[in-house]
Amino acid sequence: MATKISADVLIGGKVYTLSGYESEEYFQKVASYLNKKIDEMVTGLDGYNRLPQDTKSLLLELNLADDYFKSKERVEELEADLNDYKQNQSDMKHELIALQIKMDTLKDSIVELENKNKELLLNKEQLEAALDNKLLG
Repeated sequence: MATKISADVLIGGKVYTLSGYESEEYFQKVASYLNKKIDEMVTGLDGYNRLPQDTKSLLLELNLADDYFKSKERVEELEADLNDYKQNQSDMKHELIALQIKMDTLKDSIVELENKNKELLLNKEQLEAALDNKLLG
């Protein structure tokens, strides 16, 4: 069973103790992300600091939800791309196998035609020799 971890993090200028089964580095990463989003709100919205705390919290929550849904959509797009890639890869493998079978068939045909050609050349030589014998003699 995993060990529960606790870590002190700084979010919005206040220290919070987070605990769970993730690493301390993970907790710091989450806190850093939240601080970045808060900084974006402070620098991006005129008058943000004069807003009531519940409005600030709501704006932050909306931004986090927006990031979540955009990330989720991107993951779905990447999964669809991956599925397309896997399907194309599978199709290409089947096409490669079909081409290898066709190539083997063509090689067999070439060998068969070469043997037939040798046979015809031998037959031609025999016929020419027989014709020479008839003409000369």
